[in-house]
Amino acid sequence: MSVQDVIIPANVAFQPVVDLDTGTVVAVETHTGPTDETVIPGFTPVPPPRLDPAVEDVRRAVAAAHATAEVGTLLPLQLILRAETIAHGQPALAALHNGLRDAGRRPHEVIVCLSGGFAPAQRAAVSAALSGLRSAGYLIGFAGLGASHAPLDLLAESGPYVVKLDPDLARRAATDPRIATLVEALVGVAHRVGTHLLAPGLTSEDQLAQVRELGVRLVQGPLIAGPEWRPGMRVTVPMPVREEDRQPARRSGRHRDHHNDLGPRVSEYTLPAVTMPVSATADEVLTVLSSEGGTTSVVLVDEHHRPKFSVDRTRFLLAISGAYGHALHAHKPASRLSDAPRLVPKTVPAIAALRAAGKEGDRVYDDLVVTDEVGRCLGIVRVSDLIRSLSP
Repeated sequence: MSVQDVIIPANVAFQPVVDLDTGTVVAVETHTGPTDETVIPGFTPVPPPRLDPAVEDVRRAVAAAHATAEVGTLLPLQLILRAETIAHGQPALAALHNGLRDAGRRPHEVIVCLSGGFAPAQRAAVSAALSGLRSAGYLIGFAGLGASHAPLDLLAESGPYVVKLDPDLARRAATDPRIATLVEALVGVAHRVGTHLLAPGLTSEDQLAQVRELGVRLVQGPLIAGPEWRPGMRVTVPMPVREEDRQPARRSGRHRDHHNDLGPRVSEYTLPAVTMPVSATADEVLTVLSSEGGTTSVVLVDEHHRPKFSVDRTRFLLAISGAYGHALHAHKPASRLSDAPRLVPKTVPAIAALRAAGKEGDRVYDDLVVTDEVGRCLGIVRVSDLIRSLSP
């Protein structure tokens, strides 16, 4: 069954998160809304009972995860939750965790993005909830940066994986120099705290060109993919990636961190990883690589999400597509066609990671696997990104 053959409810929408450096989809954001009701003449429907906003918020996030599971993608899932929902603490987080588990999603495959503001009195509850999510293995994000009423110091405290600009700011940066200055400053903040800035809601090529010039790497919006897009479909980035497009990004702080003589950390270049259990078969890995053309590697992880093997796309496909390759390997562990992961802690300077990669002659371009403080997989870094960004 193809992606187009899967029946998805009308109230579900998918948005790809696209890496401008490679033009590939690195994560999928899914939204669900209320289902349209059928109007019957002469009949007055009884409105359903109103759910607690936090309960409804979690219910929609879980429904989005189930809808994503229906299309069979293993790309990281990005979900949006209200900050006030997170502030409910353990009841909301337990419901979210159980629902995502039922949808077949493990914590390290999910980016939980907080949206909206919250009252100062809720700061401690939000901070504690974020810490709990990170401890469980979830990746953290913030949505609406620049317009939502959330303290900026929470970015440094919570260590987010991605930060989404307010969509209106992302669009207005192309026409308003003051907004462009604000976005450039936020890019610098994001890079220095080791996170990615994502520009959502882009509708024109001018907007895309402007955010790229300001140093933004991840984007979303109708310009990239229409409402009919589903995971597994191709996306087209309507702007070539040129070397001169990268220069302003360096000036905005990405190329040189004046607070650290060793330069930017490897976390600035980390992208979501496609992970699978260490027990995955070669046929299962082949299915993932065949459906996600931009996936350069698959990281095989243990039950604690610690990387054990790295499957390089090119070498794996050469081995399994050769004479008798599929027959020999398909139903056996994919680890037989893998290598030891090249691990780099998230705090390592990017230039040190590049030098380490260069010492392995036969694997110099293999993806690096970035780990957190307890050895869990946070994502991958493509060596080509380091070469392009750090070259004089």
